Amino acid sequence: MRAAAVRRRPPSRAQQRGAVLYVAMIMLILLALLGIVGMQVTGLQERMSANYNRVNVAFQNAEALARQRESEVQSGLFSASARYVADDETCSRFDPTRWSDPASNRDARAVRTQRIDGCPGGMPSSLKAGGRKNDTTDDAYRVTALAGDRDADPASIAVVDTIYIP
Repeated sequence: MRAAAVRRRPPSRAQQRGAVLYVAMIMLILLALLGIVGMQVTGLQERMSANYNRVNVAFQNAEALARQRESEVQSGLFSASARYVADDETCSRFDPTRWSDPASNRDARAVRTQRIDGCPGGMPSSLKAGGRKNDTTDDAYRVTALAGDRDADPASIAVVDTIYIP
C-alpha cells in the first residue's frame, strides 16, 4: 500500500521565529562596517595625495628659486661689471641643514649663494660641462634655495642645493 501523501501547511505566524530578520541585520551591519572602512581608506589616501602635492610644490618652488639665482649669476657675470658678488665670497663652512631649520630660518623663501671656485678642495677644474680636463674653472657657485609650498605658514618646505658653473 502506498502511503498517503501528507501535505504540510506553512507554519502560522505564531510559530515563526524571525531568523530572516537576524540574518538581514547581520548583513546590514557587515555592509555598514565595509562602508566605514572604505571611507577611512579614502580619507587616508586623500591626505597622502595632499601631502605629496605640498611636498612637490615646495620642491618646485625651491628649484625655481635656485634657477632664478643661477640666472642672476649668469647675467651678473656677463654684464659690464663682469663680476657677480655672492652672498658669501669666503670659504666658510656652510651647513644647509642648519640654515634650513625652521627654528633658525623663519622665511618661507630664501636663497644663499657662495662662491666656491677659490676654496681648497672646493671645485675640481674638470667639472665645467663640455670643457677639457686642463681648463680652469673661473667661477663656481654653490646655490642653496629654500621654499615652502605657500608663502605664509608653509605646511611643507624643501631645500635645493646646487653647484652652478656658468
